[in-house]
Amino acid sequence: MTAIVRIRVEFKYSRQHSKNQPLRRIRQWKMPDNLLTVRLADVRARIRRAERQFGRPLGSVSLIAVSKTKNSAAIRAAAALGQRDFGENYVQEFLGKAIELADLSLCWHFIGHLQSNKTREVAAHCDWIHTVDRERVARRLNDQRPSERSALNVCIQVNLHNESNKAGVAPEKLEALAAAVRDMPRLRLRGLMAIPEAETDFQRQRKTFAEIHQIAEELRQRGTDLDTLSMGMTGDMEAAIAEGATHVRIGTAIFGPRAAR
Repeated sequence: MTAIVRIRVEFKYSRQHSKNQPLRRIRQWKMPDNLLTVRLADVRARIRRAERQFGRPLGSVSLIAVSKTKNSAAIRAAAALGQRDFGENYVQEFLGKAIELADLSLCWHFIGHLQSNKTREVAAHCDWIHTVDRERVARRLNDQRPSERSALNVCIQVNLHNESNKAGVAPEKLEALAAAVRDMPRLRLRGLMAIPEAETDFQRQRKTFAEIHQIAEELRQRGTDLDTLSMGMTGDMEAAIAEGATHVRIGTAIFGPRAAR
């Protein structure tokens, strides 16, 4: 017998907004606890299987649960299941959640494109940013990082094939940006992040991730200390793990499809 699960979805408007920014709908997410438990366990099992299959040390790949457009209740439910790392794309939406969930010990990763006029909030409240692609943004993050907080962990986003619809620094400009970030005292350069073109063929997925891995290796050989490769999402995490990913960013496989914005 097939069980039918009904998920109630409502919407509210975020109170974290400005006059010049449209209100953003936040999903009022009502998922049965057992469904989230199953989904999160399945993603963790996929990661562990890929680690074993491709000779990676067990536990070497960290899971970032991408919670953009999901409300605080969804994050709190995942945190109760042991999930600590969460990824957010939109500054105002993230701030509201960070306030509501201040009682939890969470690690916040900013994984969206960051405008230079929004750096202060990320510098103050995030533990990681994965999308630095301009020295100006890095400089503002460095200058605005509170002195009482440890250095902000930074991944530089690489636009591997210079796709016009994606952010990221071109590979030929990466070394100069890495050198600049490395010299900023309130930032800690950790590694690279990439969002490859959508691809369903496993070997082609691996090929693109291997290119990113090679770029990181070349930087290491020239003296840049990197320990992080942030790459891989729901549809390609195994290929990313095969090619050295240390952090995978998973949303749909944990929380289900995102609501339209």
